[in-house]
This record gives sequence, C-alpha cells and structure tokens, in this order.
Amino acid sequence: MIAKNLITDGIMPLKTSDTGRTALEWMEEYKVSHLPIVNNQEFLGLISELDIYDLDNFDEPLGNHKLSLKNPYVFDSQHIYNVLKLVNEQNLSLVPVLSEKGNYEGSISLQNLVKYFARSLSVNNPGGIIVLEMTYNDYSLTELAKIVEENDAKILSTFIINHEDSTRLDVFLKLNTVEISSILKTFERYDYFVKASYGEEDDLDDLKERYNSLMNYLNV
Repeated sequence: MIAKNLITDGIMPLKTSDTGRTALEWMEEYKVSHLPIVNNQEFLGLISELDIYDLDNFDEPLGNHKLSLKNPYVFDSQHIYNVLKLVNEQNLSLVPVLSEKGNYEGSISLQNLVKYFARSLSVNNPGGIIVLEMTYNDYSLTELAKIVEENDAKILSTFIINHEDSTRLDVFLKLNTVEISSILKTFERYDYFVKASYGEEDDLDDLKERYNSLMNYLNV
C-alpha cells in the first residue's frame, strides 16, 4: 500500500489568507491537531494547534505572522510504513502527501492510518490472540506458523514489538479460531514463553475490546 491510496477525503488545506480562528475551527471539524498550509499546490508547512494558540491575534491571516512551521511530508509513491514512521517520530495527527514534482496532493489522517492497520491486522475477524516473548535469534515465523497449523489453525496476522535496550521481542499472533488451548500447550511443549493469550474463555465482544485496547496502547 502506498501513501497516495490512503489520502483522507474531505480535509482541506489552509491558505496563508486564512485566519488562526479558521484553522482551529477546521481542526475541530476534522478531529486533527495539525493542518497543512498550501498556496497554489505549494506545500508551505504544517501548522499545529499549539502554534495557533501562540499567535497574538487569531483573526489575522496566517500569512501576517512569522511562523516556524514543521515541514514533514511523504511522496505519494512511498510505502505506508514511511507514513507511520513520520507519525511516530513527530507525533503528528496527519501527514501531507506530495507528488514527485512537489505538488500538494492531500493528507493522510491518523484516524485513516489506524483504520488501515486495523484491517491489515484482522481486528474485525473473530479469533484468538497469542503473545509470545522470545529473543530475536529465536524468532522464526515459519516455525510459529508450523506449530499453529499442526493444530488445524491459521495465523491471520502478526506483528512484533522490540523491547527497548534488549534483544528480546514480543510476537503477537492473531489466529482464525478462538479455540487456542491446544495451540498454547504445543507452544509450551516447544519451550516458547506464552506472555498472554485471549481465546475461547473470552466472549468475542470482550476479545475485540481487548484487541482494540491493545491497538490504542500501541498508538497505531
């Protein structure tokens, strides 16, 4: 998936002739805390809610103020992981998307990004979740899939969280079944450390709620 395919419909960029008050109203409407400033398809920078509150007069055009604007963006052909990296590094609520010629094409909101990864991680599909802790050298998706498939199940999605200042990591497996007790026993038999699991003992609505809480915690 590339950035161009995830541009959020309906988010209008600001112009230098727009006021700080207009910017705040649009931010509230779009549920973001940043907006791009664009003149004639030229991306001038990203203004934040905090930048606007620092202005002396909300009712003056933005172009009348000396603004120190952030200039983060991705090109429309870049992978969605580049968007996620920028959001994480600069704590952005949206990311401007430019063409290869440098023209502004639109923005990707954090909400749109979360929805995409929720679909990618099969959040809405019923199934159990297993969290394994292991070292980087012990990680093999092929081996994990083999164990799961030995128990007549499939891995729908997986992602990894690295422990800070460590070679250890947490591996999250979303499966296509909530009946995971036999899978857990097999992992334990192969000396894998099962850090957490959510399966047949959980109500499906509760399972989805737990998974959504996990995604909010990860800020994806």
